[in-house]
Amino acid sequence: MTFRTFILSRQYGRARPLAIAGVIVAGIVLGALILNMDKGRHVSADDDDNAPPAKSAAADAAANPKTDAKADIKADTNPGAAAAMQPAHVTMDDAQLKASAIDVQVAGPARIHSFAQFSGEIQLNDDRTVHVVPRVAGIVESVLVSTGQSVKKGQLLAVLSSQLVSEQRSNLQMAERRLEHASSILEREKRLWEQKISAEQDYLQAQHSVQEGEIDLENAKQKLAALGVGKGVGKGGAMNRFELRAAYDGLVVERSLSIGEAVKEDTPIFTIADMSTVWAEVHIPAKDVPLFHVGDKVTLRATAFDAQTSGTVAFLGALVGEQTRMAKARILVANPKGTWRPGLFVNVEVKATDAEVPVAVQTDALQTLGTQQVVFVRDGQKFVARPVVLGRNDGVSVEIVQGLPAGARYAARNSYIIKSEMSKLASEEGY
Repeated sequence: MTFRTFILSRQYGRARPLAIAGVIVAGIVLGALILNMDKGRHVSADDDDNAPPAKSAAADAAANPKTDAKADIKADTNPGAAAAMQPAHVTMDDAQLKASAIDVQVAGPARIHSFAQFSGEIQLNDDRTVHVVPRVAGIVESVLVSTGQSVKKGQLLAVLSSQLVSEQRSNLQMAERRLEHASSILEREKRLWEQKISAEQDYLQAQHSVQEGEIDLENAKQKLAALGVGKGVGKGGAMNRFELRAAYDGLVVERSLSIGEAVKEDTPIFTIADMSTVWAEVHIPAKDVPLFHVGDKVTLRATAFDAQTSGTVAFLGALVGEQTRMAKARILVANPKGTWRPGLFVNVEVKATDAEVPVAVQTDALQTLGTQQVVFVRDGQKFVARPVVLGRNDGVSVEIVQGLPAGARYAARNSYIIKSEMSKLASEEGY
């Protein structure tokens, strides 16, 4: 080893411990810095927890009227909140009231009629429905009406060919001929008896023969009448021709025959109903039977469309069904336009009770703002929306349980115009 090499190795041996010591010192310093930074962060977090909370957006909006608070109100989907933001009143002078046809009434006592409602069904009026039977057996030659067709009293419905009819007409004609012959003999015997040519016994015998002929003729006529057949013959002298005619004006609701068909004397071949009146049949629970009385007026409303009418209780059953525990009632309904068709379901309203209430308004006065029922009360030239609590309602007047004193003037007819104006003002003011 040279002297130079020895010197360098000594210097390198001394430098290694110094470098290691430097690395250790640097690590200690870096660790201290990291601990100080974590401590600072913890202190900041604690300071934030102790700091006063930040103001909410709603508080800022309330504190600063220039913020977009109205936009938040518009976005609110709560109808109650929307109703609360409506303008307080609508101003209308007398001229505007007259032009708008707004009727101002005074709240006060009224008699409220409460009603009970029952389900019913329109049926044919059996008292004005006829089931046509031929009354003689025969063969159908022609049918002149169809189901659903309106007919008039005496209108020809069908033509049948019947052997029995032919026989009865023949008997009638023979009875007429025998009576004519007996009458001529009586006249001759009478002259001979008056001339003292023949004996009185012959004259009396001729009288007896005429009387028998009259009886036979009347019997033949009655038999044809019982069959509903006239003594006249049909076209071409057909004595077996039998014509069926309508008993009265009505609608053919059923037809049960075809040309060439053989029918029996008791077969219903037509059903004709007078639709000018119908029945509404109602089944009444036993507890509600006292509400119905024969002769009472009731209200009927169709369930399938918007229509109503009045009817008269024509029948109330004397018995309550063993299984259903219900009684039957029939209501006679006038049906001049054919609106009330058999099979139509209806609701029948019957007056249940009458009650005097201290404060009531017309039902037209009620309007809805948000989720509240309100009445627009007249205060000077202003209409103010007053929330009310409702009680009994008979469709004409409604009881006010809370929210409106007796004597208050309110908008009755056309009160919706005030609601429209209030909504318009709300829109213009940005609510």
